[in-house]
Amino acid sequence: MTDARPLILDSHLDLAFSALQINRDLTQKAATVRVHDSVQTMEGFGSCTVTFPELRRGKVGLFCGTVMSRLDQGDRWTRTGMYCQAQCHGVGRGHLAYYQALERAGLLRFVKSIADLDEVIAAWQNPDPTTPFGLILAMESADPILGPDQVPEWRELGLRLVSISHYGTSTYSHGTGTEGGLLPPAKPLLDALKAAGIIIDLTHLTDQAHWELLEAYDGPVCASHHNCRALTPGQRQLTDEMIRSIAERDGVIGTAFDAWMLDPGWQRKVPAFEQLTNATLATVADHIDHISQLLGTTRHCGIGTDLDGGFGTEQAPRNLNTIADLQRLQPILAHRGYSPADIAGIFSGNWIRLFKDVWGRS
Repeated sequence: MTDARPLILDSHLDLAFSALQINRDLTQKAATVRVHDSVQTMEGFGSCTVTFPELRRGKVGLFCGTVMSRLDQGDRWTRTGMYCQAQCHGVGRGHLAYYQALERAGLLRFVKSIADLDEVIAAWQNPDPTTPFGLILAMESADPILGPDQVPEWRELGLRLVSISHYGTSTYSHGTGTEGGLLPPAKPLLDALKAAGIIIDLTHLTDQAHWELLEAYDGPVCASHHNCRALTPGQRQLTDEMIRSIAERDGVIGTAFDAWMLDPGWQRKVPAFEQLTNATLATVADHIDHISQLLGTTRHCGIGTDLDGGFGTEQAPRNLNTIADLQRLQPILAHRGYSPADIAGIFSGNWIRLFKDVWGRS
């Protein structure tokens, strides 16, 4: 039987972080992982929403899986912030090794070229229970890159998408929760990333750093997991001007599923298990609506859930249980007047176009 559901490409999943830092077996169903998680894990990171069986159930056949480690000496909650860049590099290489082990097992394959991408897309038009997932290697915070001279090595390993910062201040830039712009090591790194054909992810930059980066760098950009400040106030969201600046570079913005970025009433200082968000999948559609109406096109809209990126079901849209529920966005968007072509673009086509455009030039 043909699977008529649209293929989904999720542009931001911290799978290696979930597997290694949180210690989850992602080959199991989410319900099984929840049973295995300790009380401390449940309270600190929430109820698991993303595993490979859940991705398969939702036809999320392609994703940007991150290497994620950052400098953050003040991280007293997750204890995943590092004290020095060498630690970040070590953690990052460990995340990469996890993905390589999954590729060896046949669960996924690295997507490094247009040919790889086309083969994965073709396989997922009518997947079977063993069809490998397509992994586009991404990096959240560039701290694991020890310098611009190491960029070619990372590219050879599969890296195709990099954000310069994360929370706090990285080696290269100020990030979420801080004030300031790019730091001196940023420009040589940006030059090396452009030469390697690696897309810059503007997620987690401060406002100042966002504009400084666009002034200093004329290569391809995107925002892998970002929402709209017009709907949810706060530095972590994009202003309308920022949204336009990404569209002007023909970039794509992946709508994130963190309640903090969807629900203006969410209280970050209150544990997620002690509150209930008003955000639903319809709220996610509201952010897609805002970008589409602001730009007059759906061309720059995508999905970048960030599910299990340090939060779980308790901090996700209240009518989402696991990532398999992403397909429930389809009727919501269709009811709002989005065409099948629009929905296919939002679910995967716009990201696919961006990657093909960039890889075709590099």
